[in-house]
Amino acid sequence: MCSSSPGLYPWLCPPDIASSHQLPTTSLVTFGKIEENQDKRNIPTSSTRGVTTIMFSLKKEVGDLVKALQLFQEKHVDLVPIESHKSKRRDSDFEIFVNCDTDHEQLKELTQLLRRHTDFVGMTPSDNFPLLEDDMAGVPWFPEKISDLDLCVKRVLMYGSELDADHPGFKDNVYRRRRQYFAELAMNYKHGDPILRIDFTAEEVQTWGVVFRELCKLYISHACKEYLENLRLLVKYCNYSEENIPQLEDVSHFLKERSGFIIRPVAGYLSPRDFLAGLAFRVFHCTQYIRHSSEPLYTPEPDTCHELLGHVPLLAEPSFAQFSQEIGLASLGASDDAVQKLATCYFFTVEFGLCKQDGRLRAYGAGLLSSASELKHALSGKARLLPFDPTVTCNQECIITTFQDVYFVSESFEEAKDKMREFAKTIRRPFTVHYNAYTQSVDILKDTNSINSMVKDIRHELDIVEDALKRLRAPDTGVSGD
Repeated sequence: MCSSSPGLYPWLCPPDIASSHQLPTTSLVTFGKIEENQDKRNIPTSSTRGVTTIMFSLKKEVGDLVKALQLFQEKHVDLVPIESHKSKRRDSDFEIFVNCDTDHEQLKELTQLLRRHTDFVGMTPSDNFPLLEDDMAGVPWFPEKISDLDLCVKRVLMYGSELDADHPGFKDNVYRRRRQYFAELAMNYKHGDPILRIDFTAEEVQTWGVVFRELCKLYISHACKEYLENLRLLVKYCNYSEENIPQLEDVSHFLKERSGFIIRPVAGYLSPRDFLAGLAFRVFHCTQYIRHSSEPLYTPEPDTCHELLGHVPLLAEPSFAQFSQEIGLASLGASDDAVQKLATCYFFTVEFGLCKQDGRLRAYGAGLLSSASELKHALSGKARLLPFDPTVTCNQECIITTFQDVYFVSESFEEAKDKMREFAKTIRRPFTVHYNAYTQSVDILKDTNSINSMVKDIRHELDIVEDALKRLRAPDTGVSGD
């Protein structure tokens, strides 16, 4: 039975779900300028020699390759075979792969020269010096395992009863004490703890109910189909309704079984770097406080109405969850400028994104799906729309006090994900990362040993696929040992 006024919202009543899917009964990020991160890594160096593959990109211009190779000659670096491939980044470029036998100091000087004279792409270092000191010295600290997020959430930029003078609850001391209570709960939370169940006040439930009721009137004609499908499930399994504010612990269990995401309480605004780092581990930082009751359809900051109605339904969608995680993974160890660009892309997709479905525009951004007025504006036909292109989107101004100047449209989640993957490849890091779902940690791929270990894992996965295909071809007779 649907607990959310089926007369008003019949589409919220979920169809019967198979018993195998039975479940137990954000986005807080500021998009201001990122301060320079002073927490840097110290990586040991080596003076021994080793063979390293250097990759750099060149335009299709006469003499460019000769000029680049002269840099190797000037540094007395011995070259092994040279290969060239058409660039996957830009059609007009070629990528050159050069194996060179060199020591650490030569390699350091050579890469500095290549950065000045070519579009330097990267390298696959030898085991003798996995990462150059000058490459890693400026890499900001980032969490390598999920429990490291305990450190990130301590660095909140604003939280608790610290409200701006124009905040609706600024003069309400009762509200400010309530906000301080939620902040202390979040600051004391550690990874692995159960999320404390909240006894919400009648005023808080009433405020939630107003938001829920007004938004549900719009969802059937404005929200994407994946959102609608998962909201129905949340009504059934997490008791989403006008009369009840869902508990974060229940929502976290629901997400874990649907997409692998979990919820973590947060006290206030996190920096873009810390917020995106959580996404890398499929952790969504979520507030528990409710906006002030004097203005239920307005909030100057994300609250639990925004998180639970805006973000959670699509975080339960596997494809969208992967899209969110990949933005997070791309941010680990990236420069401040790169993180700002990733955060801006997140803002105009996960927060304010539009997509096309069945020939019509639909909203998938949480900022839209938790704001009745801006949701109507974005799909009114009067808003300015542009196709989602990360290279353009990353430079767009993010507005948090009024409607956005422009909204970006994707053909699908898969298209947006593919474009973000290509964009992430342009971010310069002396390594890449791979999420290990078994250990809930990231593997830093920085040398041949770490890469070979990942290749073995991939081969094992391919063996499973090959075995499955064999069984499909011989369903009745079984698979021979030949």
